[in-house]
Amino acid sequence: MIKVTNISKTYKNKPVLRNISFHIDEAGVYGFKGRNGSGKTLLFKALLGLITVNEGEIEVNGENIGYDVSFPRETGFLIEYPSFLPNHTGFKNLEILASIKNTCTNEDISCILKEVGLDASNKDKVKKYSLGMKQRLGLAQSLLENPSILIWDEPTNALDEAGVEFLQRKIIDLKNKGKTILISSHDSDFLRAVCQKVFVLDNGQVVDNFIVEDRL
Repeated sequence: MIKVTNISKTYKNKPVLRNISFHIDEAGVYGFKGRNGSGKTLLFKALLGLITVNEGEIEVNGENIGYDVSFPRETGFLIEYPSFLPNHTGFKNLEILASIKNTCTNEDISCILKEVGLDASNKDKVKKYSLGMKQRLGLAQSLLENPSILIWDEPTNALDEAGVEFLQRKIIDLKNKGKTILISSHDSDFLRAVCQKVFVLDNGQVVDNFIVEDRL
């Protein structure tokens, strides 16, 4: 499913990812924990083909990223704070994105917005959205086209307590539907609540990994 083999990345002569390897062979929820600057976001960008690595290989569903395909197929993502067209509604933003591949109907978009707690009929422009609403819209964007793999970088950013509880329920629901979800966070309690396995990053390296049940 996802196979990362000895990847390294240098930026401005400084190593930012160091010989990272891991395999994810079955559907489920996998956490990537580390402080700011530990390499979580860069690793996720590499998995998505948004940056190239200097060494190593990344395979997603049997395809080598950067060689067989530029970007992984059937993968939705949320990286850092999402950005949208500020003078359009949330629905219109998703409608524009969906039109690129023309695989989602307006009804699909309405359902996805409802799934993340947003109202498809809301006529407010995105520039009036709170940070939490923008984060939910970013989650909705990642769910367009019903991807089999989701890669979410700090998905709890800007969410209040109710939003985090909603997100936990949503992740469990997606897991039960057979999705593979990779989540980065510095919040250990959140990762323990939703993940079956956690990888720990520090200074651009995977320094530990553990099955969550073994650490409870």
